[in-house]
Amino acid sequence: MGNSTEPQVALVTGAAQGLGFAIAARLHGAGYRVVLSDRSLAAAQGAARDLDASGATVMPLALDVARKADFEAALAAVQARWGSIQVLVNNAALTRATPVMAISAQEFAEVVNVNLGGTFAGSQVLGAHMAQQGYGRIINMASLAGQNGGTSTGAHYAASKGGIITLTKIFARELAAQGVTVNAIAPGPIDSPMVKALVPEERLPGLLAAIPVGRLGEADFIADMVVQLARPEAYFTTGTTLDINGGIYLR
Repeated sequence: MGNSTEPQVALVTGAAQGLGFAIAARLHGAGYRVVLSDRSLAAAQGAARDLDASGATVMPLALDVARKADFEAALAAVQARWGSIQVLVNNAALTRATPVMAISAQEFAEVVNVNLGGTFAGSQVLGAHMAQQGYGRIINMASLAGQNGGTSTGAHYAASKGGIITLTKIFARELAAQGVTVNAIAPGPIDSPMVKALVPEERLPGLLAAIPVGRLGEADFIADMVVQLARPEAYFTTGTTLDINGGIYLR
């Protein structure tokens, strides 16, 4: 399956903008057919047009990652068009910076259900599909916040991202014998709309001073690492978390 002459199919969640779009663009540039999913179908359609105006190598989908049924519907839709999915990038996330003592039970559940629950549902539904076909690559977007408790992000966000690192290990162990690898990438602050929304301009110098390399990360480089982990040759890498954080967190 991994060495088929047909272009492989990659599904990216939260692909309409920011890091998700950068990942979708890099996969598309590497020759993948790309399913761009987002809660907003219109946003997904716009992003898909940006990659391929003809629509031949892209497929926009409405997908709420907090709903397992949405992943099942997405799988059915992609199978109807292209037969199967070889790569899943669990990227969609909710980011909130509410102070820990002010987070309501409802807000906590909402963030965790999207970030951690979405990664679980995607890995479960598409992981089973990949295991059945004997090949697959799952790449989960974790975060530095899940390793150091976060600085600019909320406790619910940080906790959900820490959970993603653990889920990565669990699904890696579960699916390894079926030719499916599961890995995570944990970025630190990158030059993205999300970071700019969380960090006011006057606080940016302080953020940069706390990064040993003195610069924000690049979404395109993180997307390149996704492409590497998605390759058939990456069969010997599973259950890992790749740290891309400018030296903030070392282990």
